[in-house]
Amino acid sequence: MDLRATEGVASRFVEYVEHLSEVIGHADRHGPLASYCSGLLLPGERKSVEPMAARIAPDAVGAKHQSLHHFVAKAPWDEVELLVAVRNFVLPKMEVQAPIRAWIVDDTGIPKKGKHSVGVARQYCGELGKQDNCQVAVTLSVASDRASLPIAVRLYLPEAWANDQARRQKAGVPTEITFQTTPQIALGQIRRAMADGVPKGIVLADAGYGNDTAFRDALTQMELPYIVGVQSSIAVWVPGTGPLPARPWSGRGRKTKLLRRDDDAKPMKAGDLARALPRKACKTVRWREGSKGDLVSRFAAVRVRPSHRDYWRAEPRREEWLLIEWPEGEAAPTKYWLSTLPHTTPIATLVDTAKLRWRIERDFQDLKQEIGLDHYEGRGWRGFHHHAALTIAAYGFLVSERSPIPPSAPIRRALEANIPPQRQAFTPRGHATAA
Repeated sequence: MDLRATEGVASRFVEYVEHLSEVIGHADRHGPLASYCSGLLLPGERKSVEPMAARIAPDAVGAKHQSLHHFVAKAPWDEVELLVAVRNFVLPKMEVQAPIRAWIVDDTGIPKKGKHSVGVARQYCGELGKQDNCQVAVTLSVASDRASLPIAVRLYLPEAWANDQARRQKAGVPTEITFQTTPQIALGQIRRAMADGVPKGIVLADAGYGNDTAFRDALTQMELPYIVGVQSSIAVWVPGTGPLPARPWSGRGRKTKLLRRDDDAKPMKAGDLARALPRKACKTVRWREGSKGDLVSRFAAVRVRPSHRDYWRAEPRREEWLLIEWPEGEAAPTKYWLSTLPHTTPIATLVDTAKLRWRIERDFQDLKQEIGLDHYEGRGWRGFHHHAALTIAAYGFLVSERSPIPPSAPIRRALEANIPPQRQAFTPRGHATAA
């Protein structure tokens, strides 16, 4: 990219920050907003406040640190409105390249050594692949075949935190925040996106959400189709079977309308159904090209009815797709999904759509490794959400520029143009080698 194009990047970044500034409030926050987003996009091992201050203002680290800290941890601007501004700027540019196909629900774990940061508890952390001390943030992203963008983020507050008034007050948790499961948080984000008129997509989620029948039912009530992961233990009615109708009325008492089961009429676990399928039921499907070649596996798709507590229902649940992945050479299937896509949907489309969820995994990887989503060192509710929204804002600019991650050299040169050179490596306070 030549100098002229580089200058174009710089002017577009200014335009982007000015657009975001409209929802930040006081004019004295506009400078810290630009500095914070620049610090997140510039190279650096840590994207916490002090190292970014040293990178942006090497001759006035203390003043810049104070300014950025106040902006992210204390200033009363609304991170939800900032994310709306990011979405309104970036989505039209995404849609020029390809239409929105999916809304991806997920959560990400942020490991923490201490116990005082808001929401920290011993819980499952996907980044570590095990239970450990961490924070968990629930996100909603929109995705096309070319790009994806998180449009909502909210910290999951474990019950121990939600019910502890002393810790809540110390961390600044708003009074309206009560305990919610991660699927309940995600449904709130989805309802807000629908109310805002975000272009609709098929909802994708892993089994942590798909196993929750109330989550799936809520999506159906909102008329949002889905492909969500489920566990092999989920029970379904296989083709040709179903719950028994209500018992005939004897003429006494109240008529019963509830469905029934007996020893001959009962649902089957998805894992047992998969093993009972003939081998020819599995088809080889390629869904996209990966870094090491085509991504290919074997899949089967069966029309089933979920059976969760249908003995409390008067009508059977609707038929859905049960999509099963059973890779060649594996002793058992490795993944299962339920989907409300139409019964005419080809298996290749089911697979391609289910696998689009890889985009959010890539987003989290880039947001953490390159933008610093997990680098925030404050402990409060406001600071956590402000930092998370600002990392998404920085990421959104790269998406709008269709920039590779990490940012291309021209983008970084444009951001560095007005920043004094760093005379020596910065050592944050508290570091073992700090003076």
